[in-house]
Amino acid sequence: MTTLTAFFTLTRPGNALISGISIFVAAIIAGAVSEHALPVAYAVISGMLITAGANVINDWYDIDIDRVNRPERVLPSGRVRPQQALVFSIILFVSGIIFSIFISCAALVVAAITSFLLVIYSAALKKMLLWGNLCVAFLGGLAFIYGALAGGDAAAGVVPAVFAFLFHLGREILKDAEDVRGDAQADADTLPIRYGWLRTRRIVTAVFVALIAITIVPYAVGYYGLTYLLVVLPGVDGVLIIVLLYLWRQPDMPALRRVNIILKIDMLLGILAVYLG
Repeated sequence: MTTLTAFFTLTRPGNALISGISIFVAAIIAGAVSEHALPVAYAVISGMLITAGANVINDWYDIDIDRVNRPERVLPSGRVRPQQALVFSIILFVSGIIFSIFISCAALVVAAITSFLLVIYSAALKKMLLWGNLCVAFLGGLAFIYGALAGGDAAAGVVPAVFAFLFHLGREILKDAEDVRGDAQADADTLPIRYGWLRTRRIVTAVFVALIAITIVPYAVGYYGLTYLLVVLPGVDGVLIIVLLYLWRQPDMPALRRVNIILKIDMLLGILAVYLG
């Protein structure tokens, strides 16, 4: 693997792409993309750069944990030096914030706060009980507000932001369960470490059941149309139900990496449902 490819891999481009798609869809929901084409483009680029920077700084902080949980990753495998990764992350964050300047003052504030929280998350919050999960969930929802803001109507991003918050909250808790071994060695205080797999499953179930229930509300009140419902019921809610059944049929912690991949795909289906709605 060349150094350039290693740096690209370090950004987790799939996550950055999902962030960009979320921002763009939120801008479409705001209803005036053609009138705000440049601000929307800046928001998408800004969001992807900040997400990439967050992924790099997260791996930089987690290099010791990843030597246990994910030794094949770029930093623990030595394909990029830690000092290089740190500088790369700073460049990505600063670039993302600079692009936000061309959107609006409000967008600049959102981008700066987001970048700050992402660094604090990697440095400290992710090791604190539930705070790290809540931080990521909040920022996942904020991406839709950011996109809608660039599109001229920040309020249009509220509904998908609530969906994203609950989705990310459940997924982040499951990711903690996947990383228990390395997190325990790093003295992290996560839900699976403190309360075990059984209670963690109960919490994840409660979060996803709440999300399933809430996804029906926009259609019920006439905010989204029938197309939204036809996509969200099988494409999002159905997948969540299957994931929960799978989790509860396992006597021990299942292959959570596969579950998290499924949930990442389900996230895209949720964005599609909102777009079509």
